Amino acid sequence: MKIRLRFFASLREALGSQEQLELPEGSRVGDARDLLIARGAPFDASLARHKALRAALNQTLCDETAALADGDELAFFPPVTGG
Repeated sequence: MKIRLRFFASLREALGSQEQLELPEGSRVGDARDLLIARGAPFDASLARHKALRAALNQTLCDETAALADGDELAFFPPVTGG
């Protein structure tokens, strides 16, 4: 299956704004992140497991256990704080 990836804020600066990713059926958000990290630089540093990141699946916040489907849009972004 193919999904569309979007990156925001500092991730966009490091990785670009969007791209497509092909994954096996039954993949989850965490699987997509792991696959991107395995690509190496600059994905490994930007999406590293020790970094706090948020994910949105089809514009709805989700955790890494959310199931992906063909044609989905998956976005990654750093947490935002306000003051």
